[in-house]
Amino acid sequence: MSRIAYFGPEGTFTEQAARALAGEDELSPVETIPLAFSAVRKGEADAACVPVENSVEGAVPATLDGLAEQEPLVAVAEALLPVHFSVLTRPDTGEIRTVASHPHALAQVRLWLETNLPGARPVATSSTAAAAVAVRAGEFDAAVTAPVAVEHYPLRVLATEVADVRDARTRFLLVRRPEHPLPEPTGADRTSIVAAAANRTGALAELLTELADRGINLTRLDARPARGNFGEYRFFIDFEGHVAEPRIGDALAALRRRCRNVRFLGSHPRADGVRATIEPFAGNDDFVEAQDWVADVRAGRTA
Repeated sequence: MSRIAYFGPEGTFTEQAARALAGEDELSPVETIPLAFSAVRKGEADAACVPVENSVEGAVPATLDGLAEQEPLVAVAEALLPVHFSVLTRPDTGEIRTVASHPHALAQVRLWLETNLPGARPVATSSTAAAAVAVRAGEFDAAVTAPVAVEHYPLRVLATEVADVRDARTRFLLVRRPEHPLPEPTGADRTSIVAAAANRTGALAELLTELADRGINLTRLDARPARGNFGEYRFFIDFEGHVAEPRIGDALAALRRRCRNVRFLGSHPRADGVRATIEPFAGNDDFVEAQDWVADVRAGRTA
């Protein structure tokens, strides 16, 4: 049985995602995203489940930085969860003066809090479950949590299905050390890289052109500062396709030529099952045929 570290404590959306991705594997909560990565790098866990992006609040910086730095890790699976919150209090709580949660969660229920608990002061905690722990300890009056939190903490459900944006979703990754085999391509896959492009005019446009010229569709683009080099950025790029496909391999080789540094972050099936868009003359057969033609030319078999 494998051990899966996840960004905890118990009772978070990440636990829900880890349950979906881990199967029969053992789940082990850790306090921070960097600690989840560290557990895998040290061999203390076989994989880690971490959030990577939210449809309302955007990318999760700790996850992006953790994948770009230190020993490489690769994503082998993803989960996509709807994000609807529960508001929990102690059974004996009267007036609610403080509401605690992770900053991303507070941002996603801001309008609900203003309408339903207008006198309550929001307080940031390290996770939604940490907020539940603090409420149970009497530090705050209410916590905005994942619905699964009520299974772990003896609190009263004041409200559920709370969300300012009804279709908000968070995407989670399951990451492993790169010596593990990647999942096979399915036709509905996502490949991720981080690229450190030269700090000059048009550098990002050149990277994106390499993908566009091969008919490869982007699914996400984020920029994070390169630590220690003010004004320089790393670009996190997700796109349709799998590294095993000739068209994706051709694109990755082109990106590697253009960048000072490219790190492969994984290829895996998409949680939403959306199949890759294949433009005319940009299918895998087209790339194989073109490579075969070049081989024939080099061997003097055709003109």
